[in-house]
Amino acid sequence: MLDELFQLILSDSTDQMDRSLQHLNKELLSIRAGRSSPAMLENVRVEFYGSVSPLNQLATVSAPQPDLVVVTPWDKSSISAIEKAILSANIGLNPSNDGTIVRVPIPPLTEERRVELCKHVRHVGEQTKISIRNIRRATKFELKSTQEEENLSEDMRYHAEDLLQKETDRFVESIDKTLRQKEADIMEV
Repeated sequence: MLDELFQLILSDSTDQMDRSLQHLNKELLSIRAGRSSPAMLENVRVEFYGSVSPLNQLATVSAPQPDLVVVTPWDKSSISAIEKAILSANIGLNPSNDGTIVRVPIPPLTEERRVELCKHVRHVGEQTKISIRNIRRATKFELKSTQEEENLSEDMRYHAEDLLQKETDRFVESIDKTLRQKEADIMEV
């Protein structure tokens, strides 16, 4: 039976690992896999009226067709700033506007671009794994210092570390599964 302090520490580390996994999923949504999605423009920041704001705070973003994203600004004077922000976001899209909305056609992915996107997906996944391992390392340190401060048994700490390793392995496997799925989506023609 684990001490309550160890259980709290393990619960906190699981929450942190879960947040890292959620962040990975959010990052992967912004990487396109053949069809358009409003999430593709989620990381675009627009400089307007002297401040930088996320695109979704200045406009409605929709994907009415698989090969088109439409941005409808709430303030028509922000169209040029939105168009400039999409161009400078370096996501390989060329927006055009007709004075009321910004159309962003989504070109089909070339084989070279697909391979490049897969490399980027693996990089993002590896960063998430590093985050998970850092959480594990910090939690192990916290378990050891708690055991020493509270005069708890080493066996209990080792048991808690085993549980921590099992959680870490579970999250790493989940990351690998998510990455394999995203890479398959990207490579699908």
